[in-house]
Amino acid sequence: MKIESRQQLLLVLAIAAAVLFAGDRLLYEPLSKWWKARSDRIVALRRQMDHGRLLIQREQSLRSRWEQMRTNTLPDNTSLAEQQVLKAFDGWSRESGVTVIGITPQWKDDADDYRTLNCRVEATGDLEALSRFLYDIEEDPMALKLDSVELSARDNSGQQLTLGLQISGLYLVPPAE
Repeated sequence: MKIESRQQLLLVLAIAAAVLFAGDRLLYEPLSKWWKARSDRIVALRRQMDHGRLLIQREQSLRSRWEQMRTNTLPDNTSLAEQQVLKAFDGWSRESGVTVIGITPQWKDDADDYRTLNCRVEATGDLEALSRFLYDIEEDPMALKLDSVELSARDNSGQQLTLGLQISGLYLVPPAE
């Protein structure tokens, strides 16, 4: 092979390699990244559509559950709400055999659309009675949430226990029409 033809062949191969490299960097990589991003977006949209379909299918049960939760919130009158909570604690303590030492209610404005009634509750009793007391609180449909539970023994044998609870009650501000 002549040197000139060899040089021309090497020059053609070098130009072809440069064109392939430039094509890879300028066309293939950006297009493949764009295609992958597009595919990921399609997968995310399909997942959102499936979630939306499930919500539509469950609409009636979700709305009825929300209505039940909304109707079980505390009344908008603060004294009436406190009275309702104190009456509930009285019933739960009688039912479980727990002695309630004290309840300290305090209203808190958390946001424009709801308020909470935070209560610190101290109660004494044996383990079975305190367990029943906690169960009754949790199972009541009233919009109450146990934020914290503290349990300590009042005697050396652990038969008399003290229960400290931090409970939040929810009041939903009616939406403006």
